[in-house]
Amino acid sequence: MDLGLTKEQELLRRTARDFLEAECPTSLVRQAEDSTEGHVPELWRKMAGLGWLGIALPQRYGGAGGSITSQAVLFEETGRALLPGPLLTSSALAAQVVRLAGSDAQKNSLLPGVVSGDVILTLARGDKLETASAPDSSPNQSPDQNSRGLILSGESLFVPHAGIASQIVCATRPAIGAPPDTTLVLVDPNADGVSKSRMESVANHPQYLVEFDDVPLSAAAVLGEIAEGRPALDAAVQQAAALQCAETLGRAQKVLEMTIEYAGSRFQFGRPIGTFQAIQHRCADLKVAVDAGRLLTYRAAWMLDQGMPAGEAVSMAKAHAGALSRRATETGHTVFAGISFTMEHDMQLYSARAKIAEANLGDTEYHLDQIAGDAG
Repeated sequence: MDLGLTKEQELLRRTARDFLEAECPTSLVRQAEDSTEGHVPELWRKMAGLGWLGIALPQRYGGAGGSITSQAVLFEETGRALLPGPLLTSSALAAQVVRLAGSDAQKNSLLPGVVSGDVILTLARGDKLETASAPDSSPNQSPDQNSRGLILSGESLFVPHAGIASQIVCATRPAIGAPPDTTLVLVDPNADGVSKSRMESVANHPQYLVEFDDVPLSAAAVLGEIAEGRPALDAAVQQAAALQCAETLGRAQKVLEMTIEYAGSRFQFGRPIGTFQAIQHRCADLKVAVDAGRLLTYRAAWMLDQGMPAGEAVSMAKAHAGALSRRATETGHTVFAGISFTMEHDMQLYSARAKIAEANLGDTEYHLDQIAGDAG
């Protein structure tokens, strides 16, 4: 297992860092945070021009056909820069569900638009999303046939970027009957019966309560087969969780660099505070945690690229990423002290987004439970 980056991946890292330092300063992050959408369309178009929106999508849909490891390299840099917008949600999660479960017609309809930036996808899931056969469906059809129409009802909490989404990929369960498994459907967020309510969130993160009031869906809205969507959903969530780890890693690395720089320039008792052992120990502990996170994250990405069972590796990386988020936040705020708790200081931008990322796609406790379950 070689976790070293290729020349192409090193070039991607340098290019992404240069671009984001120029195009995504913290002033832009604050601007996005103050907006309703949490999204910067001009920056989104530039990212599309660089091929970032389709970096891991097949070339036949306009993507780069890159590996998950290459995508992780990019997400480490976007985490470092606090990139706003739906890159993880649309390109790395919902688009992968479409790629894995969709028909050729669905993929040809949606994925080129994702790559170009014209289509933004999001994912809604939860126990309160239900599908039932439309009233005019034949009662003699078996549950696994997708030639019927469906009725979608229920609600989904914490749907990211639903306010700007072109399509919502919904992971639903049957209202009645067997089999009790996942059906994936595509829903127009502006269709009759769909309502979106903005939820309060840390850093004004754009997440929504989306409610579906008996929304009729045609057979063409079903991704794959009825009640057979779980494998595609689980695979897409695994990939996105690994990329969320890379994003967390980038933020923690940047906090470490900011903290070391400040510790070398802030004087107390006639010398830099970085010369005090207590500060050195905190920075050293964070450096160890960052390095461990990098090993776990890129190991999980490599295993996914190889097509190996990677559930435990992803959970180990995500569990560590949550702990890394907390350690980076604690270290940064401790060394920067009181000023870092003000809205004017950049440290609070990193700590707020660390909290969002830790909860997304399973927090530390959830993934530790997953590891324990696998071990048992």
